[in-house]
Amino acid sequence: MICLPFAGGGAGFYRGWKDLPDGSPDVVPLQLPGREELFLDEPFRDAVQAGERLATEVAEKTRGYRRVALFGHSLGAVLAYEIARHLDRAGTGRPARLFVSGSPGPWAGRSDRATGLDDDAFLGQVEAFAGYKHEALEDPDMRELLLPLLRADVEMHENYRPASRDRLGIPITSLRGSEDELVSREQAEQWREATAADFEVCEIPGHHMYLADDPAPLLAAITRTLG
Repeated sequence: MICLPFAGGGAGFYRGWKDLPDGSPDVVPLQLPGREELFLDEPFRDAVQAGERLATEVAEKTRGYRRVALFGHSLGAVLAYEIARHLDRAGTGRPARLFVSGSPGPWAGRSDRATGLDDDAFLGQVEAFAGYKHEALEDPDMRELLLPLLRADVEMHENYRPASRDRLGIPITSLRGSEDELVSREQAEQWREATAADFEVCEIPGHHMYLADDPAPLLAAITRTLG
């Protein structure tokens, strides 16, 4: 299962998922430029272009696997969808399933924006969007280092518009925290319009960042779905 991070996050978040339940898929985090070991690389600013580039990387990383799934949360859901779209169109290396978490459908757009605000207002708006605040942002030096990346991620997410309305031939599971005040059940169900294959909505106990509290219920649900 290829995992895409949320805005400001990196592959390290998923590397912490250890002691997986029996039958769980291998978790393969996908690192994005501008963070962790790729800190010096220029971050993506366009999700459609990012999906095209990352699809090539996914195809290389998953050689030899019989089945591959994609998972992404919030911004990661958008990126996972764009990767799936490219792989579906190519007809090779098509994922067995796409798991999109904590995200409205790809055509929903966003009316409230953080891009262009001063630093304090920007961080306040991002915290309201995400329902989560990275502890590193409390440190002034780390905040200075992380802000450009976070701004690039948020701009990419806020400006995202899918290049096509064609439905995928890939099954989709849309996940949300059962107490998520940012993404409603109705918004999670918008992903139904993105696939001509099987679709389901799955609610996990918790709020928007339920996967940061305890990944076990999420991984158990994914394992059940993949059979």
